[in-house]
Amino acid sequence: DLVFTLRESLKPQKNYVFYCQSCGDIIVKDRKFLRVLPLPSENWSALVEEWCCHPNPFARSTLHPQHGDCFLGDTFFLLNSGNESHKSKENTRVICKRCKTMLGETVSSDTIKYYVTEVIIRPSEGSFSPTQRSQFLQSMVAQCLVELSSAKTTFRFTVKGDNGKIYILIWLLNSDTLLVESLGSSSSHSVFTLFGDIFMPSSGPVGTWNAVKVLYQPCIKSRNKDLADAWENDIGVHPLKFPAETCLELLLILGLSTTSLPPSLRCMNSFQVRISCY
Repeated sequence: DLVFTLRESLKPQKNYVFYCQSCGDIIVKDRKFLRVLPLPSENWSALVEEWCCHPNPFARSTLHPQHGDCFLGDTFFLLNSGNESHKSKENTRVICKRCKTMLGETVSSDTIKYYVTEVIIRPSEGSFSPTQRSQFLQSMVAQCLVELSSAKTTFRFTVKGDNGKIYILIWLLNSDTLLVESLGSSSSHSVFTLFGDIFMPSSGPVGTWNAVKVLYQPCIKSRNKDLADAWENDIGVHPLKFPAETCLELLLILGLSTTSLPPSLRCMNSFQVRISCY
């Protein structure tokens, strides 16, 4: 597979190596997990109050992994830091020592949050092979959209940076699109290729890819501020949090993909259209 799917492939009692996706530097070496558990949604504590007839018994509880635990969130996973040390001077952002890319953030003195868009995980017995950044990023975000739309029956998302700002509004139209491209067909190439040959998987004379189709609105520099505020306060909209730099990368990918479509297919109801492979 192009991307190592955490929820399906990260298993207990196996050794894994964590690599920086940008430069390939080893972040965590030969870590064996005794438990791999999904985290509840970020609003789980508020939902408990609706179900309990007495004060929330979990009000002061925090979910921190112990040594040998891996907790999976919507866009991140939590590890016990152990002896690993990748903290920056601010003691909050986790930085790759080699390329200085932000990988995640420290949640507590013994817990590190790694974003799924910044780290590649491989079994210890496997080998690391670099993946084009744009290809990896769009695939991971598409996987998040597919999983969340299926698990939570939500189709609208805000993409927020670690600074709390909203960068993109995304509306998932469908997640069952299959793209078929013949390498000898110039017409399909001009319509569906994201950045030319560079960022599309190569699978012989005929390529097939699962894809999602989304509508999106950029929200940088106060664009679409009223709509962003409305979505942020809408319980039917699910937030996706990534590093701020990654949000800008994603916005660039979306914009370039839209321009590869025919002008008549680039907009729908004031939203811009995007097809993303995963």
